[in-house]
Amino acid sequence: MVGLHPFHLAGEKYIRAVRESSGAVPLLIPSLPSPIPPDEILAAVDGLLFTGSPSNVSPRHYGGPAPRAGILQDEHRDSTTLPLLEAAIAAGTPTICLCRGFQELNVALGGSLHQHVHEIKGRLDHREDHDAPLDNQYGPVHEVRVREGGLLAQIVGERRFHVNSLHAQGIDRLAAPLHADALAPDETVEAVSMPGAKGFVLGLQWHPEWRWSENPVSRQIFGAFAEAVQAYARKQRP
Repeated sequence: MVGLHPFHLAGEKYIRAVRESSGAVPLLIPSLPSPIPPDEILAAVDGLLFTGSPSNVSPRHYGGPAPRAGILQDEHRDSTTLPLLEAAIAAGTPTICLCRGFQELNVALGGSLHQHVHEIKGRLDHREDHDAPLDNQYGPVHEVRVREGGLLAQIVGERRFHVNSLHAQGIDRLAAPLHADALAPDETVEAVSMPGAKGFVLGLQWHPEWRWSENPVSRQIFGAFAEAVQAYARKQRP
């Protein structure tokens, strides 16, 4: 809500990363009470980026307990993104999923989420400090270890690098079609892909879109996504 009115919003960091890395025209897909059918959306786009959000995926979609008081939900977004993810993957539409989008990807394909990762024994506190300056919030916090056999290993040259961390929730049960591409030091899944998928499918728990062009790994990630989108566009719209 902005004042008394509902708005559909997309963070500029996502818009700029798409525009600057691929030259594509970024379009916001609204999450309406009556969702736009996935086939209508897919007929109009050459790629999809599922963004982060202050809200979380409703636990009813993965059989989790009801959310605690004050935890933001967005059922309209859920009803748009979860079917759209399934349809996009089936169609081979290049898809990159970040933060909430990463969690949506896991839920859409049958996985589940931890709602409070920091409360699990042995896990790190992956949440950001809301009182810190943005540069600190989005600064590198912990290392990730890239595992072989996934798309991320094909994209990036480094097998260990540091990422930012701004999430309270995380993957619990990994969806069967997904491969854990990278792990945090506490074994939290930080990246996934889908071996054998018809098209580009990559999910990242961190935020590579933040000042993407200044980070070598983020440049590789968005460069690979841009190549996939451009190739799909040439094939679909010669």
